[in-house]
Amino acid sequence: MADPHRAGRFPADLPVIRQMSRTASGRAWLDRLPGIVREAAERWELRLGAPFRGGSCSWVAPAALPDGGPAVLKVSWPHREADGEAPGLRAWDGNGAVRLHRWDRARGALLIERCTPGTPLAGTAALPAAQRLTLASRLLRDLWTAPAPLDGRLERVDAVCAEWADLVEERMLRLRPAYDPGLVALGAVLLRELPATATREVVVHGDFNPGNVLAADRRPWLAIDPKPMIGDPAYDPWPLLLGIDDPFGHPDPRPVLRERYALVAGELGEDPARLLAWSVARGVENALWSAAHDDVAGGAAELTQTQVLAELAGL
Repeated sequence: MADPHRAGRFPADLPVIRQMSRTASGRAWLDRLPGIVREAAERWELRLGAPFRGGSCSWVAPAALPDGGPAVLKVSWPHREADGEAPGLRAWDGNGAVRLHRWDRARGALLIERCTPGTPLAGTAALPAAQRLTLASRLLRDLWTAPAPLDGRLERVDAVCAEWADLVEERMLRLRPAYDPGLVALGAVLLRELPATATREVVVHGDFNPGNVLAADRRPWLAIDPKPMIGDPAYDPWPLLLGIDDPFGHPDPRPVLRERYALVAGELGEDPARLLAWSVARGVENALWSAAHDDVAGGAAELTQTQVLAELAGL
């Protein structure tokens, strides 16, 4: 007998289904996805609602626990960045991030705390940018207090960034986009050198953008969807600083950027120049990633902004 809930749980226009349908590995995972969801719901005695429509490589839906309490079931397409999510959530244990209730590692299924009302920080334009940056920075500071797990399940920032530096150079050589070679070379150098000069190491969130900070009831704000690693905390703020709104939409973004980097650095106890240097490193990496994924123009636009950040950092 057909599952009457299947069409509602896996509609063809769901973003994750559209995205994953583009590749053979994604389609193979989609074939397994209904069974994984059904098994998780049965194992953990969940009542599932319609899936959330965000995300491109995870199926996520509200769930009711056996006692009626709220939760979220998340099933991720198996990939490297997803491997650290559960260990990272365990390390934080609810201090700044959603709590992990259950984890089925083999199936890539997580049962996690639900944020209510769940409004993303990115959607709270009524709050001034400086206030949103302050709120998010204090949340990030809490995340950084967790002791780093010693079980080897989290990757290291230095190792990952060394791989990225190699990829930046390989993609620049192979694709030959009309990018500033000096800026690209600088980004590769920073990816290798910045992790080695860190004065402390923490469990970084890894994707701390304003869409991954949600209004909650247990605490005013909680982080979701981490890509945790162990390493330099200054790695983390880049997507927050450039994503809280568009600082480059101002007639002159430089004073806006100076003010915001100084604000966040002060809240986090970091050097603004170091945050800027990491933004250059990550901007260059992101630009070459775009070029390698058929968006050379998008990479060029990224590098135009990255050049401004490099100038502010005195690089």
